[in-house]
Amino acid sequence: MKIPCFWEHNRGDTLLYAVDLPGAFTRGESLSVAITKMPAEIKSYLAWRGDPVPDLIEIVIAEEKESELDIRDADSDAIFDREKAPLTREEYEGLKALALRSAKDFQALYESIPDKDAGLSPLRKTFYGQVPHTAREMYAHTKSVNAYYFGEIGVDAENDGDIYECRKRGFDALEAEPDFLQKPVIEGSYGEYWSLRKILRRFIWHDRIHARAMWRGTCRVFGVNEIENPFRFV
Repeated sequence: MKIPCFWEHNRGDTLLYAVDLPGAFTRGESLSVAITKMPAEIKSYLAWRGDPVPDLIEIVIAEEKESELDIRDADSDAIFDREKAPLTREEYEGLKALALRSAKDFQALYESIPDKDAGLSPLRKTFYGQVPHTAREMYAHTKSVNAYYFGEIGVDAENDGDIYECRKRGFDALEAEPDFLQKPVIEGSYGEYWSLRKILRRFIWHDRIHARAMWRGTCRVFGVNEIENPFRFV
């Protein structure tokens, strides 16, 4: 199975995205490290979606962007070529279902953690401040992008309620707009370009970043059999 990927990099540090699997990604201090991690990511992602998992996976670099951002901390402003095109209703409904499922699974993972205030990762700072250290902090941070992502394409949304509820209300507000599937690419905050396709990917991608950190940290602290693994991480 060939996996076309978008390579975003800065002085060697790499974010590698599977173009056809929105939200699937790896990070690494080099492209070769990120490529080495990608087969496991693809297998867990396809298992999460309930799709067949291939035995052989070939990584192909389809697009590339040299960035000035701190790639090693998952700071990204990439937009794929295909994310600049309008969505069909069928495409939208499929991606929306994935983004909502991702939110539900993130909620289930969070709720299964015995102590939501236990330290799950070392304390450190990144471009956006202190890295979320506990499950509660990881959950609050992951939910907090809802208003930001929708706002970048001109949709008024908020972060109230749980991660699924606020995301669902954001989609409801989006769909109340006429011709929402034809939204153009928009230059948003900090000169970053956004589209509807991009925010659908970004929701799943951002969930996976913090769900993986939450799951791995909780496994270290509480044991692998003590929590749910709805994302099928390996």
